[in-house]
Amino acid sequence: MGDSLVDVGDVTLFVRELGQRGDRPSVVVIHGGPDVGHGYLVPGFEPLARDHHVVLFDFRGCGRSSRGLPDDDLQPEYVVQDTHRLIERLGLGAVDLVGFSTGGRAAMEFVHQHPEQVRRLVLASTSAYSSTEGAVYLADWDEYQRRQRVEDEANGALRNSTIFVWDLARAPAYLQLLESLDTDLGDWSEERAINGLMHPWITGDPEQILRGFAKPILILHGEKDMGFPVQLAHRLHAAVPSQLAVIPATAHMCHFEQPETWAHHIRTFLDD
Repeated sequence: MGDSLVDVGDVTLFVRELGQRGDRPSVVVIHGGPDVGHGYLVPGFEPLARDHHVVLFDFRGCGRSSRGLPDDDLQPEYVVQDTHRLIERLGLGAVDLVGFSTGGRAAMEFVHQHPEQVRRLVLASTSAYSSTEGAVYLADWDEYQRRQRVEDEANGALRNSTIFVWDLARAPAYLQLLESLDTDLGDWSEERAINGLMHPWITGDPEQILRGFAKPILILHGEKDMGFPVQLAHRLHAAVPSQLAVIPATAHMCHFEQPETWAHHIRTFLDD
């Protein structure tokens, strides 16, 4: 389909459409970060786009969407608002929604606010729980601690590539992908989040929200995820009616490590 700029009211979003519109619902993707655009997700959605229409976009304040906004305009609720307006502007009707990493938290809030716009929900490499709850599983994980020391010693040069990719032979390729996406960098401030100035991504109890959504949910996770440990995915699956797919020997960026397998899980779920 191609790239475009879409006016959603007070901001313009850079939108990338893969595949062709057809009889199936469009797949709308909410990326993670939130301080980067969507480009790092493209390898996982190219296989899906062979038979699905996929819509990716950069958050406001990221990539090629509106930049230089006031700090207070870079809040989670605006991601939900912009996604809602984008679906309407493109005339997509009810969509299949994929939320990746932090975007998964936005997707949970989206189905809380706009359940009528979503047919099926995919929660990929994300968590319904706090970082504190995830940290418990990382504290005694020797391999995580070893890799984190390597990242620290590199002073940011590795950009978490050895944390987010399990197969270290693939980490340089992932780092190369990130470095090729300089235009995807964003204005969202980690410091503001650390200082408590970021609003919550989810305004209610996520388990209750997802149970209330009452439509098909796929939880898709890497077995060796060091961002959101897989135990959190199992916990959410036990608490909420859902399907769970865990891809062996992959980490947070399992869509990059095993794109065909990752896309196959989504395709099978959407077409069921």
